[in-house]
Amino acid sequence: MRASVSDSDVLKSIEPSQVATYLHSSGWHQVTCVPNRVSSWTRNTFSETRLKIYLPLDPEFEDYSRRMSEIMETLEKAENRSQLDILSELITTAPNITIQGLVTEVDAHNTDSKNGEVTLLGVVVDKLRKIQIALDTNDYLLAVKAYQERLPLVVQGDLIKEDNNFVLKNPRNLTLQNL
Repeated sequence: MRASVSDSDVLKSIEPSQVATYLHSSGWHQVTCVPNRVSSWTRNTFSETRLKIYLPLDPEFEDYSRRMSEIMETLEKAENRSQLDILSELITTAPNITIQGLVTEVDAHNTDSKNGEVTLLGVVVDKLRKIQIALDTNDYLLAVKAYQERLPLVVQGDLIKEDNNFVLKNPRNLTLQNL
């Protein structure tokens, strides 16, 4: 049994351009496009089977999340992969997310400073990922403590994927998890 992605907020956060890039790199071919409305894609997997995807191009459409759910179902069948695996490649933003993880790197240039960057190893869409976080004042000192004592921490923020790297913007509510 595979998990289905049904969270409307998660589905709405998938960018149409990211889906189009993914489809193109996965052997799908764009057949038609109505600008700012929809594009249709096809993939010949076997001679007797032809799959189609209708990609909405405007995230403001009322049924956008339902259409993205249909795309996830089609990709799951076509690629014989879980929707979570596919989503991990499509997700570019996750607003107001809570991440728990371990600090694996501390910005060495700022060891005496009260602000700096840290790298957190945390779970994003069911996969361990490195997440860059710029912290200031007490949060940075708390993250350094977590790093030194190998304690997990929890932080909230807006997750953004930039050039295949995850960055947590607007970090807040950083707390240490005592073991």
